[in-house]
This record gives sequence, structure tokens and C-alpha cells, in this order.
Amino acid sequence: MKISTVFTLLFLACTTLAHKPRIRDHENYDYYALHLHEGSPPQQVAFALGLRYEGPLGELPDHHTFSSPKKRTHNADAILEDVRRRRRKRDLVEDGGLSGIYWSQKQKPKPRLVKRGHPPSELDRQGPPSSANAETKPDVAESSTPEPDDGTDKEAVAQRNSLQQELGIQDPIFHEQWHLFNTLQIGHDLNVTGVWQQGITGDGATAVMVDDGIDMYSEDLKDNYFAKGSYDFNEGVEEPKPRLSDDRHGTRCAGEIAAVKNGVCGVGVAYTARIGGLRILSKIITDEDEAVAMNYAYQDNQIYSCSWGPPDDGKSMDAPGILIQKAMVNAVQKGRQNRGNLFVFAAGNGHAAGDNCNFDGYTNSIYTITIGGIDRKGLHGYYSEYCSAQLAVSYSSGSGDAIHTTDVGTDKCYSNHGGTSAAAPLAAGVFALALSVRPELTWRDVQNVIVMTAIPVNEDDGSWDETFIGRKFSHAYGFGKIDAYAFVEKAKTVDLLKPQAWYKSPWIHVKHAIPQGVEGLLSSFEITEDFLKEANLAKVEHVTVTMNIEHSRRGDLSVELRSPTQMVSHLSVVRRLDDAHEGYVDWSFMSVAHWGETGIGKWSVVVKDTEVNVLNGTFTDWRIKLWGECIDADIQKPLPLPTETDDDDHDVVSGSPTFVSVDPGEPQPTNLPANPSDHQDRPVNIKPTPSVTTATSISSSESQSVSLPSSSTALPDVPPEEDTGDEHFLPHYFPTFGVSKRTQIWIYGALAIILLFCIGLGVYFLLQRRRRRRMEREDYEFEELLDDEDANGQTEGQRTKRRAGELYDAFAGGSEEEDESLLSDEDEVAAYRDEVPPEGDEKRGRSQSRGEDEKR
Repeated sequence: MKISTVFTLLFLACTTLAHKPRIRDHENYDYYALHLHEGSPPQQVAFALGLRYEGPLGELPDHHTFSSPKKRTHNADAILEDVRRRRRKRDLVEDGGLSGIYWSQKQKPKPRLVKRGHPPSELDRQGPPSSANAETKPDVAESSTPEPDDGTDKEAVAQRNSLQQELGIQDPIFHEQWHLFNTLQIGHDLNVTGVWQQGITGDGATAVMVDDGIDMYSEDLKDNYFAKGSYDFNEGVEEPKPRLSDDRHGTRCAGEIAAVKNGVCGVGVAYTARIGGLRILSKIITDEDEAVAMNYAYQDNQIYSCSWGPPDDGKSMDAPGILIQKAMVNAVQKGRQNRGNLFVFAAGNGHAAGDNCNFDGYTNSIYTITIGGIDRKGLHGYYSEYCSAQLAVSYSSGSGDAIHTTDVGTDKCYSNHGGTSAAAPLAAGVFALALSVRPELTWRDVQNVIVMTAIPVNEDDGSWDETFIGRKFSHAYGFGKIDAYAFVEKAKTVDLLKPQAWYKSPWIHVKHAIPQGVEGLLSSFEITEDFLKEANLAKVEHVTVTMNIEHSRRGDLSVELRSPTQMVSHLSVVRRLDDAHEGYVDWSFMSVAHWGETGIGKWSVVVKDTEVNVLNGTFTDWRIKLWGECIDADIQKPLPLPTETDDDDHDVVSGSPTFVSVDPGEPQPTNLPANPSDHQDRPVNIKPTPSVTTATSISSSESQSVSLPSSSTALPDVPPEEDTGDEHFLPHYFPTFGVSKRTQIWIYGALAIILLFCIGLGVYFLLQRRRRRRMEREDYEFEELLDDEDANGQTEGQRTKRRAGELYDAFAGGSEEEDESLLSDEDEVAAYRDEVPPEGDEKRGRSQSRGEDEKR
């Protein structure tokens, strides 16, 4: 039997045995993730590296995990680094198993991800207003037919009671689940009861909580628990049940989605859908663990609800590693029978700290659905972050109330669930309802239906803009609040989108200092119809902008994107707590505000630094990517899995920046609380400089843009400049005097001439002074005093010269230092050239000079 056949059989055996992920012992073992060439035997690679083969890496094709005891000596790190170096240089890699290695990464435990639960507020200090105890089951007899509270609409109460009888809902806290039926603020709920009355309650749909576990033994969840789609990655066991004292977050979120209609607590939005759990938040994990979780049972698990992310502290800027990015792309392309899994993410709770969800690489991904929070009055949650990547909002805590749901325990309920952690699962429940009646919806179809059906709220707060397709968009609310009835009705009949296509621009090389104060630095790129036809792109859905900016304080920066339709996306905002010195290094911002645009025309980014201080920076380069529906589905290929070198291509053009007046900040809703507390420089990955560059400042009315094929580095002709009163002739820190550039040239030219004249005059007088002092010393005559030698045997001439020097020093105020400064012409030349003549030569030069003086 051939060796390769043996390796293949061993590989198949390992694949069969590795049905469930194995717990990783990071204290005693090192783990490596490798992407191998298709068909390359992993055991042969393990032998070449001196590692042990652990098995396939989740559902990622041709990705495998290897390990080695920490105490064991091996050369795997050096070998893998050499392979990476050779591949970067496109050098041939030696065989013996190594030639099949495409990519490798040593796994390192990373900081725990943060749950986006209820932020501190007055509600936490005073306790919930609910009649339900947060830790125990309420009395069914007392709670099933509650009396209306003060201000409650009696007609609405009657409608709710009638609905309960019609649907057979006897759950004791249902009357407190205002997010399902609000009898106080009429219309401020999910509008889901009309969907239930059609018999649509989530049958056949599956959602899984990627969280700290769920209590599968809770009476509210056990009938809907989906064991096949669940796993505990923190403990390496089948059941992801809560084990730590704070492992309650996932259970509460799960109750919002699929709590059973059974008379225990309340009901979920999709109360007959299956609910699972993937426990990853209770211990430190690696990128490998998270990547496997994001693909776990991805043919059965349809929706992954993720109410967590990097810290919402207003200074963090973190994104999923390349392995996790690969898993997410793999899920949207192959998961759910190639229709794509849904990743629903909470927008984040850092708004009061000045945070923005575009600084979170999970929420600003095109593959995730980012959901913010509003309260029971429809007001923006003081904690809910803004960003151009946010698709919609749903209900959560605020205005004296919170979400009422299931808790850990056999029959426990909870009445104080909040933050964007509570908003995202409600949206996930609505998506489960839609998938139960139209399972063929793709991941992009679901996002498209959100855009078409979300309901704008607080439209008079100044944060809304009308988009190209006639929909309204706000950085605070996305396209509006999720409406279950409108969403499901649209999902039934919506035309499915064609496959995804994309256009990637070249790198636009700017390399220009960022002005401070009231000006911003604008750079543009022209996208033509031919570019998009070549890319097979019909219309825009998502837009991403990848940037490199060097800056001494990242929090001073803000960036906006202007589309050809003049729709503005605030990609980045000033963050008062962000003191990082690194600026933006290949960071990708995302916007959904341009959904439905053609993409043809001039796209511009404006970089601002409104803080006038010594902390400044340079705008290095940027590129734009348009993602959307393809023109011809027959020729469209799927996007390759991402790599670490996707943005390292040499496709570069040069763009001329423009100074423009800027708005100091983005629009802010007017209904936020007055006191939100109540409720070192490092190098940038600079891209290659193009062979032809132009750096010209032009007026904002005729800003310079680049319109070139992606493979070209040639530049168009620069349009002639116009003199405008608001344009700088010199860098921004020189005043303009409120005049045109031509007048500035005259002013600064005159000042330059005066300055040069003064400098020349000063040099002239200095040289004349030195010349007079030298002549006075050389021409001074003395009377001879003695002819005899003195006691020291000095001759007459020597004594005369010495005496003359002493008198000169006495009257002229000379010193030894000044004498030494009076050098001969040759010595002065040597000094100017930074040369020091030898001591003997110096003395010889002086004696010769004095001899010539005596002769004269």
C-alpha cells in the first residue's frame, strides 16, 4: 500500500472521530491553524513540522489544527515563518509536505469578549417597575388577568386579553412584555401579534445563542432546545449550560427569541422555533475556537445571535481575526444549504462614552446585521451606539422599563434585561418568523427586506436623510425599527437577489498633512459605468472604505464618505477617550446608507481633525469597495475566502487632496438625556508610490478626482486652478487674511523680500564689524622702549610684539578666545569646511603673517 494511501485513510479516520470539537489545553500545549492545499495530507505536514495532527478546523475547507506540548522542542515556528517568507517573495517552497501550506497561524488566547447587557442606569438603582420578581416565578393566578396601570389604554388592554384567549397564551408575565404588545405607548412594540394570528410562530426555524450558555432545563426553554446545534466550547462538553454565577446573559436572550407558550414566564417572538447555545464567553478562547463556533452545525443553525463584542469604552478598536473572517464568509456562502447564515449583532452600549459601532470589526462587517436599541417610548437608548453600518433598531431598556424574559432556573423569570444585548435577539426572533415561511431567503435578502420595511422613528430629531431609493436613514436608528408584521409580509413575496458581486478600487495615494480646525482634507475617486460592468455589479448594497492614517491621537479624527448622490456616511467620529497614537492601519469602515445607489460617479472621503493642538497626522491612502447585486448571475463567482494579504496589491493611483470647510460633528438626535450617566506614532502600511504623482490643492467647487482603470497608474490632466478667497496658498496654519490666493502670493512675497533684505543687511554689518576690528589690530603702531634683551632673553622685536599685544588686549577688551577666533584666511576656510589644521601649521601661518606685517 502506498504511503499516500495510508495518510488518506488516517485522515478520513481522524475526520470521522473529530465530529465534536476537542477542548484545548493552552497551558500545556501550543496549537497551530493551517490552511493546506486541497488534497495535501495533513499527517505528512504534521511529520514535516514535528507536530501532532488534531483534526479538521470546523467547517472551513482544507483548514486543520495541529499541536505540540510546550516543553517539547521543535522547529515548527521557524519552518512556518520561512514558508511565509518564501510565499511573500513568490519563492518555491521545498517539498516534503511544506509546499502544501498556504497559510498558518499560531493560536494565542485572547481577551474575553464583552456582553452587551444592561448598562448602569436609574432603573438598576431603583429596581424594575415590574410586578414580577426578577428571581422567582410570579403567581399565575394574580398575573394572568392584570388590572391596567395608570395611563394604560383600556381598549388596548381589552385587545391584548382577547388575543391571549385566541392564542391560548396563559404565560403570567405576558402582560408585562410590552415589546410584544404595548398598552401604554400604543404602537411602540414589535407589531408581532398579527403574524401569530396567521399561525406563523417560528416552526422549522432555528436560532442559536453564541453566548455564555443557555439553561436547557428551564421550563421556558426545554421544549424548544436544539441539542444538535449546541456545544460548550469553554468546557469541551455537549451541553452549553450556565456554570458561572454570571452565566445568565445567554438564557435571557434565548427567552426573548423562543420562550415556549406554556404558562411559565412569558413567550418569545418565535415561540415555536428551535433554540440552541454555543458557549464561548465564559473563558478565554482563541480565534480557532470562535471560528469553529461561527460555523458550528451551520446547515441546521440558521441564525446566530451575538450580543457581545470588543469593549464599548470609547477607545477600543478591534476586529475579528482572519480565521474568524474566513468562517463568516464560509457561513454566508455555504451555510443553510448555500443560502447563508444570519449573524445578528448588538450595536454596542458605548454611546455615552462617545463610542461608535464602526470601530467594532464585528458590527461593521457586511456579513452581520447590526441592531441598535430604542426604549418603550420609541426614544433612542442613551447607550446605543451610532454608526453608518447599523441596519435597524429594536426595543430594549429605557424610560423606566426593560425587557421581561426568561432567567436561569427551572421556572425563573427576569424583568430587567436591557442594552443592545436585548434588542438584537428580538430582531433575530423576527427573522426566525420570516424563515419559517420563506426558508429560501438568503442572508442578503434578509438585509434587503430590513431596508425596505423598517419604520423610521423620531423623524424630527434632525438625524434622518433620504437615500437614493427613497428610504430614510439615520446613523442613530439605521433604516428604522423592526416591524415584524411588515417584515414577514414582505419576506413572503420579495424577489430574491442575484448573487453578490463587488468592485474594488485601486489604492488612492494621498500622503498629505491633515489640517486642523475648520478645514477637512478631501480626496475623491471617480467610478465609471465601465468599471462596474467589468465587475459585473448592478447596484450597491454595502460600501466599505479601507484607510491608512498616521496620527498622534486617534480620537481627534473623524471621516465622512460622500457618494455621487451626495449622501453622507459618517464613517468615523471623534472619540474623546481614545488616546491611541496609531491612527488607522488598514482599517475598513462600512456603510449601508448607500443601499440601492448605482455606484457610478465621484466618491469622496473627507478626513477631519477639528482639535487644534500639537497632535497632528497625515492621510496616507484609502480605497473603496462596492458590494451588491450582480448583473449576470451565470458568470458570477463567489468571493474567495479572505486572506491577510487582500489589501497588499500594488494597484495604486495618486489623488490630489482638497481643503474643504467641515461641520464640527455629525447630527445628534435631540431626545437624548441631558445627563447620559442617568440612564506613540507607529508606521502605517504605506502602499507603493505610483510612478506618476500629482499633489495640487484645488478649490472645493472643482475638487480633483481620479478616474482610471484599476490596472493603471497614469493620471488625468489636472484642471486649472481658480483663485478663491477661502483657498490657502501655503499650508493651513498660515493665515489667508480673507483674500484670494493671488493676493496671498503678493502679501507673502513682499514679506519674504523684506525678510531677506533684513537678513542680508544684518550679515553685511556683521562682516564690516569683524573687518574693522582686524584692521585696527594689524595697523596699531607702538614706540620702541628698550634695545636690550630682558631677563628672559627675549629680543627687542619679540618684546615689542608681546607688549603691543598686551596693550591691544587691555584697550580692545580682547581675550584668548577672541584671539583664537581671529584666524588666517586659510584657517577660516578650514574651519568653514569643518577642518582643523595641525597645530604646527597654525603657528607657522600666524608667524608668516606677522613677518609680512613687519616688512610692510
